[in-house]
Formats: sequence, C-alpha cells, structure tokens
Amino acid sequence: MTPDQYCQDKCAASGSSFYYSFLFLPLERRRAIMALYAFCREVDDVVDECHDPALASTKLVWWRQEVARVADGQPQHPVGLALQAVNRSIPLPSEQLLEIIDGMEMDLLQSRYLDFKGLSLYCYRVASVVGLLAAQIFGYSERQTQKYAHDLGMAFQLTNIIRDVGEDARRGRIYIPMDELKQFNVPAADILNGRYSDNFTALMQFQYERAEQYYEQAFSHLPKVDRKSQRPGLIMAAIYRTLLDEIRRENFQVLHQRISLPPTRKLWLAAKTWIKG
Repeated sequence: MTPDQYCQDKCAASGSSFYYSFLFLPLERRRAIMALYAFCREVDDVVDECHDPALASTKLVWWRQEVARVADGQPQHPVGLALQAVNRSIPLPSEQLLEIIDGMEMDLLQSRYLDFKGLSLYCYRVASVVGLLAAQIFGYSERQTQKYAHDLGMAFQLTNIIRDVGEDARRGRIYIPMDELKQFNVPAADILNGRYSDNFTALMQFQYERAEQYYEQAFSHLPKVDRKSQRPGLIMAAIYRTLLDEIRRENFQVLHQRISLPPTRKLWLAAKTWIKG
C-alpha cells in the first residue's frame, strides 16, 4: 500500500464530513489535504483509543519525532512519507503540525475547561491550526483569508463539541466551560449521566449561537478573490452548518446519541456548494 492510499483509506474510514470536500480537488491538492487529515486522525486516535495516559503521551512524543523526521527527509510512518511528498510543493510548517499535537495532548492533561478562554486555546490548536494549514493547501492570495480559516476552524470545533457532548461525557470529558454550566444551572453530573432538562436545552442553545457567530465571522473575512480556491472549506462549512441546524431541530438531544447527516446528503451539499462556487 502506498502512503497516499494509506491516507485516503484513513480519511474514508473515518466517515468524516471533511472527506466529501476533498473529492472535488485537483490531485496534488487532494493528496496534500488527505495527508494532513490522516496526520490529524493518527494523533487524535492516540488520545481517544489509548486508555493508558502514559503510553499515549509516549506515542505523541513519537509523533513529534516523526514531524522532525519529515522535515529532515527521513519519515518512518506512511503518513510521514505522504507529508514529506506534500512538502515538496506545498510546505506545511513543522511548528503548526506540532501545535496540533499540543492540542491533542491537552486531552491527556485535562478533561474540563473553566471558561471559554481556556477552551479557545484547545479549539485553536486542534482546529484553527488545521484550518490555516488547509487554507494554505487550497491556495489563497489575500492575508484576510487566514482570519477566515481561523474562525472557520473554531466554528467546526464548536460544532463537534455540541454534537459529541454525550460521547465525550462517556469518556469522562466535558468541553462545555464550567462557568457556563454554572450560569445555566446545569450540574456536571447531568452531562455525565445523560440527564436532559430545560436548563440543558438553554445551555446548548447558547453554544449553538456562539458557533453560528464564528461561522458568520469566518464568511465575513473571506475575500471574494479567494472564494473559488477555498471552496473545499465552504463545502465543509455547508455540511457542518447543516448538521448544527439538524442538532438544533432535534432539540439538542445529544446526550444519548450522535446526530449525523447521511452520506447522500453530505455529497449533495458538497456538489451544490462546489457548483455554486
């Protein structure tokens, strides 16, 4: 199996909405974004699938070393080999790849966030940095597009947090800031034990509105000249925002289930957004 095939299989197997935005890209850029996404999946899986924090930390150290080996031209992992090939035409800064690992490592160090400021750092590392790298892969001419990529990454991660409240709670994690739980009078025990209430619905509506604000900010920053090249990001946004609306229509019933869109709807949204340009 080639490194490119490994990355493609990793992307496809994840079932992520991001995969549908990759399908419309030219080959070189598609290979690059799949290598980046496969890297993100590898380091995220270390944290989610390794139940021994010490072992997970050791594995993340290995990935930090692999990033250095990519820069030195001596990667060992299929994803590292794919990233090395990408760097020949679209350099992806090692510092940003390491920052993604820093974000994943935060999951080993804490399972709660006191306020949105602390959560924002996590979202920046695991999502906005990915957005900035993705924008570079897609190509842009105006620096303002970086602000778009940053805010869109935040919007995606906030959508993930809303979608995965129950799933994260079953792992012992609560990403909704503690001061906001207190503000809406939702005990952490309600989240951990899957108890719905009117207060929980109001709390989630608050999270929804913040995510929507980041989507609006992102779109306001995207220069018209870069809109065509950034269509993959706009496809992701169309799918994620539709998912966010679906979660709201389901009255934020996210503690006992993971609400998702069927693949056919994702593909339709992707095609519609690509054609719209």
